[in-house]
Formats: sequence, C-alpha cells, structure tokens
Amino acid sequence: MIDPINKLFPSFSAELVKDVDANAMFQSFKTGDVIMRTGQYIKNTVLVISGKIKIYREDENGGEFFMYYLQPGQACAISMICATKNEKSQIMAKVAEDVELMMIPLPLMDQWMMQHRSWYEFVIETYRSRFEEVLEVVDSIAFRAMDERLEFYLKRHADACGCNHLKLSHQEIASELNTSREVISRLLKKMEQRGLVNLQRNNIELLK
Repeated sequence: MIDPINKLFPSFSAELVKDVDANAMFQSFKTGDVIMRTGQYIKNTVLVISGKIKIYREDENGGEFFMYYLQPGQACAISMICATKNEKSQIMAKVAEDVELMMIPLPLMDQWMMQHRSWYEFVIETYRSRFEEVLEVVDSIAFRAMDERLEFYLKRHADACGCNHLKLSHQEIASELNTSREVISRLLKKMEQRGLVNLQRNNIELLK
C-alpha cells in the first residue's frame, strides 16, 4: 500500500509512510454503512483511501444535519479530537460511496505526533481546514435565508463530487437542511426558473 499512501498523502515523510504501511488497518465498507455513531467511543483515526463518507449530526428524532464529506486523502478532524480526549463521538459517519479506509489506532496517533513532524503538520492542517468548513456551515445557518442556504448546500455537494449532476432527492435535502420537502421543492423550482438548475427525478443539474 506504500504507493497509494505516497500518492494520496504526499506530505507524509518516507519514515511515516513506512510506519503507516506497517501498522494501519485497512478496511472496506459499502454505501450506506454507518461506520461511526453518536455516543460511541472512537479507537481509531480514519483516513480515506477511496470513496466518500458523509459526516453529519443526528437529532433525537433521527433528523440529519449535513456537515461535510470526507474524500480520498482526507481524515476526520472531529474523530481525531474525540480519540485524543477519549470522548464519545458527537457525529455520525455514513458511507456515501464504497470506501477503503486506513484505521490508525489511537496510541499510534499520539506517538506519531511526537515522532513524525509530517504527521503533526497533517493533523494540524486537518483541524484547520475542517474548522473553516464548519464555520462556513455555521455562517450559512446564522446569516443566510433558506434560498441562499440551499444554493450553498448544492455548491458544496458539487465541489465534493467534482461534478454538476447531483443525485439528491428533495426529501434528502430537506432533512439535511432541517426544513420541509415542500419548501425545498418550491425553492428548487424557483432556481430552475432563474436558470440555475435543471431538475430531474432524484437528480439536480447545476447550470451556473
């Protein structure tokens, strides 16, 4: 696995790559699998080799609030924080596209922070980038009307997949934006009238 590690994590030093290859556990999960639940203890740091994971919060009624996606070459900052503090997870992680993961045991993560400068820098950069992304989500909720939040949400999904065809149902969007399907359908229709999207069944094409 050394070549994929070098390709996906180019900032890792040669010594770190050898340690990762020798000690990490490699696991595969299918679309729809929940790999992290609210309330469970986290024993491993997750790094993505292939596929995509959706990170979200879940309320007491089962409602979902989308936070961000994890894609190849990325790690989950929130799981890192929970792991280092031995705290229970406050998030859910579900496989959005079949994934292959590297699982780094907690003791190694702490050890590598002291042994490998490139691991230390990777962890800090992961914290920084995810903090900025979560701030964008907070700003979207606090300062934008629902139509602006919807546009922001669609653009984030498009950026995550690198495409302009989004396989999303109106109900799925409504659940993740904590509103009703009727509101989302109405706003999407307005976006279509403005020439921003082309609506199809469970598929939204971004035009601008």
